[in-house]
Amino acid sequence: MITSIFKKSTPINYSLIGILMILFFFIFQFNSKLEINTFVDILKKAGYLGILFTTLFFSNFIVKKNGLTKDSSYTVLFYFILLLFFPKLFNNINLLLANFFIILSMRRLISLQTLKAPKEKIFDASLWIFVASLFHFWAIIFIVLVYISIIFHVSRDYRNWLIPFVAFFGVAIFFVFYDVLIDKNAINTFLQTEVMNYKLDYFTTTYQNIAFSVFTVFLLFFIFPFFFSINNKPLNLQASYKKVLFAVFFGIIIFLISDNKSNEILVFTFLPIAIIATSTIEYLQNKIQQEIILFISIACGLFCFFSQL
Repeated sequence: MITSIFKKSTPINYSLIGILMILFFFIFQFNSKLEINTFVDILKKAGYLGILFTTLFFSNFIVKKNGLTKDSSYTVLFYFILLLFFPKLFNNINLLLANFFIILSMRRLISLQTLKAPKEKIFDASLWIFVASLFHFWAIIFIVLVYISIIFHVSRDYRNWLIPFVAFFGVAIFFVFYDVLIDKNAINTFLQTEVMNYKLDYFTTTYQNIAFSVFTVFLLFFIFPFFFSINNKPLNLQASYKKVLFAVFFGIIIFLISDNKSNEILVFTFLPIAIIATSTIEYLQNKIQQEIILFISIACGLFCFFSQL
């Protein structure tokens, strides 16, 4: 039944996920200890929801535009399920923005496979990564993915290797002006986030620990079959799928080394995992297996969400 709903990409599917997103977002807000008393508070929450919807839109756009999945809405569904794993993300504006800009960068890096306007795509991807690092410093690690993409597609032109530096200086100049004209403590605050913390002792409740464990099992269940099936993918898409795998790897590194650690930092892995999970589901020919995997994934998402309210 679940596969019959989401195996096609239709406005009804996206509307259903959109309604569920709004529903669960407001359920979390009503159960949150943060008070919403003023019109400004309402605008902020609307902004958070808007970022979530925009992120979902670009996630769907990336997989459809680059042919990474079939004509289904599984990617958006899995992304939504992953959001349910760590509902505190709904109120973490810095991580929402950082992840949004990383997704914008991945859009440009994955489309690099067409070899059209590669310099513009490298610059855009680098720019978005450096902007993302302003909201979560260690997102800067994704700049390595830019160079991996250059190696895959356009390594012969030495100018491509220098483009990320141009993007870096552009963002740096803008940030300095922001520090001088608007927030004179911005640079100091930013530099204080350059801290590594490898400890995994941040869990405040048992359910946070359970959610992290379920997420880990979810990740391993999908990533191993995907890793061994890449060579069976269409040749023109193999580089893109490898970039998706690298994106998961870098997202995990960001989580492991970030200071003020929390489960929500795993948000950087959500899009690549959603793509991997979609590819796995679409690869399966047995409809019963598809139904079981989707049902368990949704059940895990719901359990993690409601247990952490």
